[in-house]
Amino acid sequence: MKPITIADYTIGAEHPPFIIAELSGNHNGSLERAMAIVEAAAQAGAHALKIQTYTADTMTLDLSAGPFRIDNPDSLWQGTSLYQLYQQAYTPWEWHQPLFARCRQLGMAAFSTPFDASAVDFLESLQVPCYKIASFENIDLPLIKKVAATGKPVIISTGMATLAELEESVQTARSAGCQDLLLLKCTSTYPASPMHSNLQSIPTMRTLFDCQIGLSDHTLGIGVAVASVALGATVIEKHFTLARADGGVDAAFSLEPHELRQLVDETGRAWQAMGQVHFGATSSERDSLQFRRSLYITKDLQAGDRLNKDNLRAIRPGLGLPPKFLEWLLDKPVGRAVAKGTPMSLELLWPS
Repeated sequence: MKPITIADYTIGAEHPPFIIAELSGNHNGSLERAMAIVEAAAQAGAHALKIQTYTADTMTLDLSAGPFRIDNPDSLWQGTSLYQLYQQAYTPWEWHQPLFARCRQLGMAAFSTPFDASAVDFLESLQVPCYKIASFENIDLPLIKKVAATGKPVIISTGMATLAELEESVQTARSAGCQDLLLLKCTSTYPASPMHSNLQSIPTMRTLFDCQIGLSDHTLGIGVAVASVALGATVIEKHFTLARADGGVDAAFSLEPHELRQLVDETGRAWQAMGQVHFGATSSERDSLQFRRSLYITKDLQAGDRLNKDNLRAIRPGLGLPPKFLEWLLDKPVGRAVAKGTPMSLELLWPS
């Protein structure tokens, strides 16, 4: 599978998972807090920080009735109009440059999710290294086409998309010039349930679309993300905040700094553990071979004494013949005097 390079990072099976901390609306309207989140993400080991580029007016209409109002008792945003939600959550465009600059100073890649053509033009002026298409926009083919035409890597979240819709999105991106495509398995509920994560889709997506596959994860904790690595995920994106208790539009399903550090560490361990198909002792196990069971003489013997279960046993260490030879050896005479504690070998049956 072709690896992808974003900023100074290479994404692929031969590299640890690329961890993206999603700022989203967790800045709570404060640039100072947004900067603190950037620094906390870098300290926790994130490889990239992502923001979102839109305004309430580019997202929806300033209406609060009917479908323009969130009226789902299970939603974190119940009772809020779409316009009000996006007003609260959006990241001011004048913050982008200082946030990106601070990310680069701290060694993180920095990029954004644009939600319309004007956002793409703005982000191009900031020379972002890649683009992310959100799940709710993965059917916006004109937006995908515009992003792909930049020639930069494109990450597409796949939440809610049917296989036919994904095929259309992928073909649109590739025909518009995207050479480096990455799809993120995603469940677009907030928070998401592990039982709806369907991580088994990851290998199938990789086969069908021949590209890197990752996970945009809205579940609580890090278990789902760690599991995804075992199925081949090379990118993990999680929302990130300083403290869930501080509140905010995304706080309830965002990781705190110590949890982001756990995510980086544990997905790295999961990636290391994947290894390759291997049987037999690894290089690290070779010293342990001596502690296997093997056949040992357990009583002093004289030449001609016959072996039996009292004087020949399978014990540790593992320097004698394997235990599978025990039955074959029983009642055979030794050819020499043998001291207790001698590892059994065929040579002991021969005269000295």
